[in-house]
Amino acid sequence: MSEQYTIITGASGAMGSAACAALARTGRPLIMACRNLEKAEGVRKAILDEVPDAEIMVRQLELSALDSVREFAGSLRGVEISALFNNAGTMERHFSLSADGFERTLAVNYLAPCLLTHLLLPQIRDGVLNMVSLSCEAARFDRDLFVPDSKHFSQLGSYSSSKLALMFFSISLGRSCALRINVADPGIVNTEMIRLHRWFDPLTDVIFRPFCNSPEKGAAPAVRALLDFGSAAGSGLIYKGRNCRDIPSRYSTRTEDIEWLRAETARILKLK
Repeated sequence: MSEQYTIITGASGAMGSAACAALARTGRPLIMACRNLEKAEGVRKAILDEVPDAEIMVRQLELSALDSVREFAGSLRGVEISALFNNAGTMERHFSLSADGFERTLAVNYLAPCLLTHLLLPQIRDGVLNMVSLSCEAARFDRDLFVPDSKHFSQLGSYSSSKLALMFFSISLGRSCALRINVADPGIVNTEMIRLHRWFDPLTDVIFRPFCNSPEKGAAPAVRALLDFGSAAGSGLIYKGRNCRDIPSRYSTRTEDIEWLRAETARILKLK
């Protein structure tokens, strides 16, 4: 295959499918990396109905199992990759473990994207984009991040910590890699992820959801970032709303946390 593909994880979700559609309109060849192949094929067909000439492949990827990440990366040997968009995410309501024994939100949102990025890095031409979250602002970061703790698990707490870890990973990788490594923040998006399955959900549906970003608007900063990889865009940038700027120093100056996370992640994932 001579085409250079953009890989999008979680490509059958609300924002993932919106990003795929937007990129397909620009003629970008895509690989949709998805857990649910039936749902992914439906999204692919809908995009092809609008853009008949779009080149889109669907591959299975279960981010809660590191072996699936390795199998997915192995299936792409010889494929030229323009960019990797680590878009998939989860916000688990209850404490549960991944196939490898890690808290599932952390496994899907952080460990799997780290492993996938490292495995595919030699094949990537332009850059890596990681989807972070404004929840990083309030996230706690502890040295027991990787220790499963059912007693102190919280839905929002685990999610925000996993996204802060992904922010730190992006900063660290950008310092050691010649590729462009950037992040995107979609804001608060009207998807099922913000449904917390609490008594107040019906109230938020009426009062809060109308003011949330649509999936298309939430995906727009990421689409812009991916298209910028083909230009002279720099590295270490955060795309949010219509703006693009350096990742704030309140994250990039936390050197001890960034270095600890880099070393611990490499140990856990057995990275060279």
